[in-house]
Amino acid sequence: MFDWEMKKKIAFAAATLVVVVGSCFAMFYQSPTKTDEIYKAALEDFSKGDYQNAYYLFSKVSYFSNLKPIAIYHRGECAMMLGDSKSEIKQYQFLFNNYPHNKLSVRARYLAGQKLVETNPQSAKKYFEYIIHNAPDTDYAIASEYYLGVILQNKYKSVKIIPTSAKDDVQNYYRHYLTKSPAGRHALRAVEHWLEFADNINKDDYLLMANSCYQLGEYEKAREILQKTDVNENWTLDVKNSYAMKNYPRAKFLTENGVQKRSQYVKDDEIIDAIDIYVKLSDSKERAVERLLGLSSGKGRDYLLNLKCQNSPQNEKVACYSNLYLKYPDGRFSADALSNIFFAKIKSGDLTNARKIGMDHLKKFPDANSSPMVMFWLGKIAEKTNNYSEYTSYYKSVINKYPDSYYAYRAYLKLSRMQGPLITSSIKPQPVVYPYKYTRNNIIVKLVDLKDFDVVNEMCADDDFVKSWALYQKGDYSHSMLVARDAMEKIKNKPDKYDLRWRLVYPVIFYDDVVKYAGQTGNSAPLMLSLIREESYFDPLAQSAVGASGLMQLMPSTASEINAKMGLGMNVSGALFNPYKNIKLGNYYYLFLKRNLEGYDISSIAAYNGGIGSIQRWKNSLHYNDTDEFVEQIPYSETQNYVKKVFRTYWNYVRIYDGNS
Repeated sequence: MFDWEMKKKIAFAAATLVVVVGSCFAMFYQSPTKTDEIYKAALEDFSKGDYQNAYYLFSKVSYFSNLKPIAIYHRGECAMMLGDSKSEIKQYQFLFNNYPHNKLSVRARYLAGQKLVETNPQSAKKYFEYIIHNAPDTDYAIASEYYLGVILQNKYKSVKIIPTSAKDDVQNYYRHYLTKSPAGRHALRAVEHWLEFADNINKDDYLLMANSCYQLGEYEKAREILQKTDVNENWTLDVKNSYAMKNYPRAKFLTENGVQKRSQYVKDDEIIDAIDIYVKLSDSKERAVERLLGLSSGKGRDYLLNLKCQNSPQNEKVACYSNLYLKYPDGRFSADALSNIFFAKIKSGDLTNARKIGMDHLKKFPDANSSPMVMFWLGKIAEKTNNYSEYTSYYKSVINKYPDSYYAYRAYLKLSRMQGPLITSSIKPQPVVYPYKYTRNNIIVKLVDLKDFDVVNEMCADDDFVKSWALYQKGDYSHSMLVARDAMEKIKNKPDKYDLRWRLVYPVIFYDDVVKYAGQTGNSAPLMLSLIREESYFDPLAQSAVGASGLMQLMPSTASEINAKMGLGMNVSGALFNPYKNIKLGNYYYLFLKRNLEGYDISSIAAYNGGIGSIQRWKNSLHYNDTDEFVEQIPYSETQNYVKKVFRTYWNYVRIYDGNS
């Protein structure tokens, strides 16, 4: 009997426990689909300004979901928008205490610290010090230096005699912040706080403050602070600030005086900035350079000599670059100088010495910007002397070492025995996808699918390719491409063409329309796509300082002229910011250029930048045997670089999307 009653009690207790546990589990567990729906609804409410309901919905996200810590972060944001500081801090504290390794925890700790600066400075100080120690390479660590300065300064607001050590600490915090973030969000306040607090500021620190004011556009304040700095060390900044204030005579005077007397006190790059301003303000670039060369004997002289060489007549370039290289064999411009001497030897027919100079260049400057050019032309020298194995080796080396370069494209044409310059008239686009191997439950992919882009940017601050992908998914194609481009440029050894990151660097956008109008005009669709990328970075609303507009950067007058000449019957007014109309007009403009330049794409691309008259003049005046020689001799460096950039882009579209290597 006892056993039976006991068994019933145990069974009842067990059943009750199952019910309770089941109920608790049901409270916390949701299907992934349900969780995503709740999270998405919360985001939508937040975007509509319904922060109260968003706060509630974010609380309903399951603890079993990897979205939970992010939902807690968003609850803090909702509380902030509702003006509930107490709840906001509580959410952030819960996040970084319970999810310390989540990438949002650093930001949460920083935001909590910001809220507590005035009400609980000790806790705020603890949070900021934690960030500096545990996340030293983040922007939050830099900004934490500013807040630690504020906290310590506030501590002594009502104290008549401030300890020297405290003054030094406050100044160190502001100094570190302005050094690392001269144009940061808190930079101007840091300057103001510093000036209010300290009475023993040195001239170097005044210069640091003046630089921040300049970068923030506070030119008058920068001018006032510059008066307290060392004239030997401030002159380059004073040049830039005077130029910004449109005090052009002062900017020119300071440059001349600085180049002559004070170059040893400032950095090379700062002198270059001053020289560029001086040249810009002068009627003649050549006379400006000669004037400064006559005054200079120290830093900056190598840059001036380089400018002189760039603008010298063709028959004087060799002597000029030889002088530059002789004086500065290990300088910043020595690799370019040697490459110019190398090409001049080729042009003169002195292939033996050219080959020797080229090999010396590759040995001394293996990673210089001019190295792909030198390697390619060493291949051409070998080809001219019928050294099959050598020129094949050089061309293959260009492709292997500099796979995405203009010279890899030219080398491919040589190895393929193609006259070029075009390889194909079409490509097979592939979608832009997550730039790495996809893994299940990837939180970043999930957040992008849910369109939580702000959090993605926060969590991917250390990976520009993921940021680029998120921007692409958001529809910000221009910004996406630029972020990916800059990230790829930093990679020394480029990944193979199948790497998914390349699709972000060279995305295929507006291609259906490009194909349509390229087909109507007989243009190469990949080449027109390349033009768009280089002209506007896929921004339909792009507009240059001179008025060139839209995807293919057409001037309104040019668009009207082409519309009339080609009988397109378009209403050009407002058409340039319409992607489809702009692409149509741009294709017909390119067709017009080709018709007037005997159908040559290299010449037409050059004319798209430099004008048809210039190209016709160069073709008549320059001495060249082939396309490569013509491109290397284009007198306008902007146009020469433009041609190389467009065909580099064309080459990359072809190799990435069409299987060429």
